Amino acid sequence: MYALIQYKGKEFKAEKGAVLQFDKLDAEKGAKIEIDSVLLVSDGDKISVGTPFVKGAKVTVVVEDSFKDRKVLVFKYKSKKDYHRLIGHRQQYTNVRVEDIVVA
Repeated sequence: MYALIQYKGKEFKAEKGAVLQFDKLDAEKGAKIEIDSVLLVSDGDKISVGTPFVKGAKVTVVVEDSFKDRKVLVFKYKSKKDYHRLIGHRQQYTNVRVEDIVVA
């Protein structure tokens, strides 16, 4: 069984026990979050597609940990003008584990 969910403007494929990588969440480790914006649910032989969401379907996830991704360096340069800038950025993410998929 799997479900396609939409969370914070991004879409994810959620299977029971799978670990998903969301943008940083302000939630404690071990907190449960219910996501009701389910786009599609499949239980092997039957597929339910929402318009735009499946009514009564929910996915429960548990927050595991937060981390920073590798550093991305951006180098700006203009020739013959003595202009160069080096800027770095590390995106923050939160891992969540899919605990349950409920279909009404």
